[in-house]
Amino acid sequence: MNSLVKKLTKKKLKISFVESCTGGLLANTITSVSGASKVFNMGFITYSNQAKIKILNINKNIIIKYGAVSPECCKAMVINLSKISKANINVSITGIAGPNGGTKKKPIGLVYIGIKKANKIIIIKNLFKTKKRISIQRATVKKAIKAVNSLI
Repeated sequence: MNSLVKKLTKKKLKISFVESCTGGLLANTITSVSGASKVFNMGFITYSNQAKIKILNINKNIIIKYGAVSPECCKAMVINLSKISKANINVSITGIAGPNGGTKKKPIGLVYIGIKKANKIIIIKNLFKTKKRISIQRATVKKAIKAVNSLI
């Protein structure tokens, strides 16, 4: 994370996050680095569907049709975050951290990470094999940081 903050600082880029299943762990990880205030713009934890709809202005039909844990919802989250934050880089996370809540179609460990930089949007589908909640959350944060690092 230290290298990400340095890279963002050097390039004068701002970053914002919207998290669901990681519950603020990504924001906590960046703000634990000295100097993060130069690059970290804002973070939201939109854990419930209601929060996604009310705070991020996600069309409820996306959640009804595809579910909150879907590439469609992840994409809507990152696009709408970018409208709110005006940051150079925006990151969204939605998934199932377990140990409950998984199904055959959407198992525990399924996490989508969305990244928007300028007009480029990427959605990364992850299926973490561990069934431990904190391990899934940590693996998600690590993957998100790695993905952002590779884009800047």
